[in-house]
Amino acid sequence: MNVLVWHVHGSWTTSFVHGKHRYLVPVTQDRGPYGLGRARTYQWPEHAVEVTPQELRRSEVDVVLLQRPEEFDLACEWLGRRVGRDVPAIYVEHNTPKGDVPNTRHPMADRDDLLLTHVTHFNELFWDNGGTRTAVVEHGVVAPAVEWTGELDRLAVVINEPVRRWRVTGTDLLPRFAEIAPLDVYGMGVAGLADRLGLPPDRLTSHDDVPQHAMHAELARRRAYLHLCRWTSLGLSLIEAMTMGMPVVALATTEAVEAVPPSAGALSTRVDVLLEVARSFLDDPAAARRAGTEARSAARQRYGLERFLADWDRLLEEEVCASR
Repeated sequence: MNVLVWHVHGSWTTSFVHGKHRYLVPVTQDRGPYGLGRARTYQWPEHAVEVTPQELRRSEVDVVLLQRPEEFDLACEWLGRRVGRDVPAIYVEHNTPKGDVPNTRHPMADRDDLLLTHVTHFNELFWDNGGTRTAVVEHGVVAPAVEWTGELDRLAVVINEPVRRWRVTGTDLLPRFAEIAPLDVYGMGVAGLADRLGLPPDRLTSHDDVPQHAMHAELARRRAYLHLCRWTSLGLSLIEAMTMGMPVVALATTEAVEAVPPSAGALSTRVDVLLEVARSFLDDPAAARRAGTEARSAARQRYGLERFLADWDRLLEEEVCASR
């Protein structure tokens, strides 16, 4: 089938477009947020094709995948059809709620013209979805092409916009870990992070917006993966690191408590416990390897690409068939 989907979250979309369908990815001349087109730092298959808003009006679209509230009206305008009525719609929620969390209403709450699909059970639980039908399709990742080696006595972190998001991403906790090992921080908007934290450059090195395959190769050389997000849905970089066989040192928050088994490293709300385990991995590479083996097994079993795509195939087919 032909699936209209915006390029919003690079890692998630990379997994999604590896399915068996034809994926129509909007592109505009400025390649802005609603017309980003195909990814440039991720590897996408050829059946993910760019389409302009003008071309969409003449395109066959079997289902629309929405990820931001404003995409609903935009899709109606570009397609010249009533999304959710003339063409079935699925809204994918990637994020945890903000504000008054137990009572936060989802923007798509109480609608009968779409299916609201969450990427974690935590998200579905914490959003107030109202009467809208919901489903959960857990993440799946394209397995990185490299395996963990961990020969460098350094800790790896992947965060997007750590300065703006600060406590949300646990940026304020990084100096405590920099005391026990040098940190390598990858992601978007990480340049100048050491200065903002008051750390010397030999304790924290920023790697800004590195292409995914190159980032994976560098992550795999670090001793352990550090996940300090206080409030996030579930970082795909965490799953990718586990899939490579990296041991994990993570805050026991949101969906991480489901994704990371205790045998894969450390999962705690106590920073002192995480520091102790991180030190043990730095001192004992064999222990790190054992934990990484457990992490890889858990991630590949639960977050494999085949399971993810099969779940999405089932959901897409059910929605399209029901609309007909």
